[in-house]
Amino acid sequence: MFDTIHITQDARGIATLELHRPDKHNAMSAAMIEELTEAAARLGADPSVRVVVLAAAGDSFCAGGDLGWMRAQMQADGATRAAEARKLAHMLRALNELPKPLIARVQGQAFGGGLGLISVSDIAVGVQGARFGLTETRLGLIPATIGPYVAARIGAAAARRVFFSARLFDADEAARLGFLSLVVAPADLDAAIEAEVAPFLACAPGAVAEAKALLRRFAPPIDAAMIETSIAALVARWESPEAAEGVGAFFARRPPDWAPKA
Repeated sequence: MFDTIHITQDARGIATLELHRPDKHNAMSAAMIEELTEAAARLGADPSVRVVVLAAAGDSFCAGGDLGWMRAQMQADGATRAAEARKLAHMLRALNELPKPLIARVQGQAFGGGLGLISVSDIAVGVQGARFGLTETRLGLIPATIGPYVAARIGAAAARRVFFSARLFDADEAARLGFLSLVVAPADLDAAIEAEVAPFLACAPGAVAEAKALLRRFAPPIDAAMIETSIAALVARWESPEAAEGVGAFFARRPPDWAPKA
C-alpha cells in the first residue's frame, strides 16, 4: 500500500503509476521518492505489465521537489543530505532504466523535478496551456540530480536555453525543446496516450525491454560516476548561503537578495 502514489492495471497489462499529492501539486516528498523507487522495481519485475503510464492527480503534473523536504536537507547533517540526494538520484535512475515503456501523461504544469520525471520517460504527451520550467536557480538551488536526464532528453544546446535561467515556457516550446513528444488539447489527452500505448501491445515484451536497454548503451552513458557527480553537486548547493537565502525567502514570502528591487 502506497500513500503518495496509486498504481492500477488494466486487463491488457497497462499499468498507471499516478502521483497522488494533488493538494501539494504532486511535489516530491521523501515518501514519494521512496515509493516511486519501490514502484519502479515492482512494475519492472512484473511480467504482466506491458506498458507503464506515468500520470498525476489534480491540476499539476509535478511541481518538483517538496520545498519542506529541501529545507530539511539544508538543516540536516552532511551524511543525511547525501543519503537523501542519493535516494532522489536512484529513483530517477530506476525509472529511467525501467524495462517497460514509460509514457508520461502530462495533464498540467511541471517544474524542476517534474521535468526530471518527464525526461526519464520514453514518451511524454502534454496538454496545451501547461507551463514548464527548471526553476531551481530562482531559489538558489540547481537542477543537479535531474541534470543528466534533462541533458540526455533535450541535448546540451537546448538545455542551455532553460537549464539555468528558471524561465517558464509553454507546452509548444516544451515540445520544440524535446521534453514533450506531442502536445494535444486537454480533451484529447487520453486518446493520445492510448495511441502511444497501443503499438507496444503488438511487440514482444522481452524484445522491447532489450531494445530499450540497448538504446541506452548507444546514447551517451548516464553512469554511476555521473550520478555521483550530480549528488555531490546537489549536496554542495543545499549547503550554500544562496540556497539558505532563496528557500528562506520563499517561505517568508519575500524576494531573495538577488531579485530585482522594485
